[in-house]
Parts: sequence; C-alpha cells; structure tokens
Amino acid sequence: MPTVRFKQVDVFTRTPFLGNPVAVVLDAENLHAEQMQRIAAWTNLSETTYVLPPSSNDADYCLKIFTPKQELPFAGHPTIGSAHAVLESGFATAHNGHLRQECLAGIIDLTVEQTENGQLIFLATPKAKIVALDAVDTQSLAAALGLANALTEPALRIDVGVVWLIANLGSAETVAMVEPNLEHVRKISTAHQAAGVTVFGRARDGAGQMQVRSFAPALGVAEDPVCGSGNASVAAYMVHTGSLNEIGSEYSARQGMQIGRDGHVAVTVRDGVIRIGGHAVTCVTGMLRLD
Repeated sequence: MPTVRFKQVDVFTRTPFLGNPVAVVLDAENLHAEQMQRIAAWTNLSETTYVLPPSSNDADYCLKIFTPKQELPFAGHPTIGSAHAVLESGFATAHNGHLRQECLAGIIDLTVEQTENGQLIFLATPKAKIVALDAVDTQSLAAALGLANALTEPALRIDVGVVWLIANLGSAETVAMVEPNLEHVRKISTAHQAAGVTVFGRARDGAGQMQVRSFAPALGVAEDPVCGSGNASVAAYMVHTGSLNEIGSEYSARQGMQIGRDGHVAVTVRDGVIRIGGHAVTCVTGMLRLD
C-alpha cells in the first residue's frame, strides 16, 4: 500500500504539547490537491503541510499549506514546524544557517540559529498590506469580541500572506478575559476576507512583553493556540501605529494560555522587515497510509 513519511511537530515550544501542532507530510509530490485537502480535514489541526521539491532553483523545498477547509498562501507556525521537519528528516539542508521555502506567497527566507536552548528557526514575513477599518466596523469588531466599550484604537486589516483583523486591547489582562461570539467573529472575518481576528495587549508579568490571542472560526479554528502570522500582523500593527517604540524592536509574545498551551514567539523588526521565530519539537514520527 502507498505510504508517505509523516511528522507532527509542536511549534513555539521546547516542551511537547504546550505549543501549536502542525501535521507535516513529507515526499508529497504525488499527492493531488483533493487528497491534500482530505488529509487536512482528517488531521483536524489548524494546518497540515505538504513538502515537495521546489519548482525554482531559488528555494530548497516547496510547501503547500492547508487548513481543514482551504489552502493558504502562507502561515507562520506551519512554516517553522515544517522547516524543523525538513531539517530533521534530511529532506533539505540549511546553507550557512539559511533555508528558502517556496509557497504560494513567494519565497520565504528562514534562518536557523543554534542556541543553548536548542534550534531556533526564524522566518521573514511577507511585507504587510494594511487598511484601517472604519468606525462602524471597529465597533462591530469590539461587539464580536464581547467588549463592553468600543476599541480605543481603530482596528486594522493586515495582510502578511494571511489576512487578520487586528485589535489592540491595551493590556494582557483584557486579552485574557475576551470571550468572543464566534459566529459574529466568523461573519466579520468573512466580510473582510480575513482568516480571523487577532487581539493583543501589553504584558508585564516578566514572561513576555506581549500577550496575543487569535480566533479563526471562518477557517474552522475557534482559537489558534499559537499563531505565527497573527503575531507578525501584531508587529506590523505596532510598526504602523508607532507603538513598537514602547517595547523595542525585539520582544517575546506569549499565546495559548487560555486553552492549556504556553507558546512563546520571538519577534524582531529590523530595517522594516518583520521576523518571527520559535523552537519546535517533534511529537509524532511515522508513515501515513494513502489508501
């Protein structure tokens, strides 16, 4: 029976089961899109990825990214988790600490850093495209998040390969207390052709400078445990509004505590380029039966 190599990788953590899992199917060049979508629906993770040989000499491998419902041009935690799987399996090798991934969003540059705490993988996110929501939509978003008062800053629609509606809630405490109406979140996300809504607030607990939560019911994901593209969009929000100056160009964000996880995302902004990074650990290694 036909089989392909398979890994399930936990991303933005060094401890299994505390990060965001991604299913990675290696040697996927013979799978067609319908099979990829069916497998992604079966794994029922926020994303399942498929590693193929690159079509360009500028890349080390090609990555196809699927949610349970659709293909994505780019996503952060699947990119980092897949890079971890690619290196661990020997599908590709880093060159002087660099990897280049081909995906629908283009060529993504990754760096692999060896630290005292293990391998840290960073990616440079696509340049953000930003549009402000008007007052009516900002108020609707606040209502969808279950906030009694309107947001003090306008929400932004930010496209970093994946589109998020981003709202600054001011503090980590407010972020932690959000109880969204997921049907309303789904409707406003769909109206703006966005994956979902990401909220953030300043943390002062010493474990990180920012707390983040991401809700994507339009993609079949009520709350994403730790979201790379959501964190990249938060950084783009702060660059756009000037609030990044308050915490500096390097910071750590925490995400997932409300659903039993504890992910840590490293964020850097240099020369206008946003990079997100994190550790990853393989939790499952095996073969996937295709029929």
